[in-house]
Amino acid sequence: MSVNMGQVDRVIRALLGLVLLYLAFFSGIPALEAGVLKWLAALVGVVMLGTAAMSTCPLYSIFGIKTCRR
Repeated sequence: MSVNMGQVDRVIRALLGLVLLYLAFFSGIPALEAGVLKWLAALVGVVMLGTAAMSTCPLYSIFGIKTCRR
């Protein structure tokens, strides 16, 4: 897969991923204490961190979107 994410996009995704993981495991919000929402937030957070680390978004590839200057 080729790079299709710019620097700003990567930073936003990484921050969003960290926030979602924090909310899922450390926030103490009753809605996220147990159940589906906790694990959904954790899964989305991990995916966000993964796509930020690889600089590639599979959905961007499908729709032909590029936020990088290459």
